[in-house]
Amino acid sequence: MRCLSILVLRMPMVLLLLMVGIEVASAATSASASQHNESMTMPIAKKSAVKIRIIIADTRLTATLENMQAARDFVTLLPLDLTLADYNGTERITDLPAKLSHKDAPEGYTPKVGDIAYFAPWGNLVLFYHGFDYSRGLIRLGQIEGSVEALMGDSDIKVRIELAQNSDDSE
Repeated sequence: MRCLSILVLRMPMVLLLLMVGIEVASAATSASASQHNESMTMPIAKKSAVKIRIIIADTRLTATLENMQAARDFVTLLPLDLTLADYNGTERITDLPAKLSHKDAPEGYTPKVGDIAYFAPWGNLVLFYHGFDYSRGLIRLGQIEGSVEALMGDSDIKVRIELAQNSDDSE
């Protein structure tokens, strides 16, 4: 009987030590898994950078897309032959044949020159040749490398957007 009462008195201490041990082991495993996942995704993020080519008459622009769902959705639509209309003397816009995901995208952002974006409320593609104010619903898809002069002007522009085959496609 005495052994049973000692066991009952010490049971809360044993359970507490057991719970602390499990919590410490769980935290260590979680931290290790997090570090492993970060080390595994860093090289993948670099490898997954997708380059596209925007062809306007004799001009070829190269752009790098973000590693996000909306940009991956955009890539599935390529190649695209589109007509870009000028909008507000700031950007070129066109409707896309399908909506892009805005899962995990920020509520909006402040675009700068050369940004390629998706305006979720209208479902259109946007190429900025001037910077603009913060816009809710705007999702940055990528960035054009170099000059965007070929996008400037009032008249509509016919473009072809396709995957770039390799890094030699940039001009």
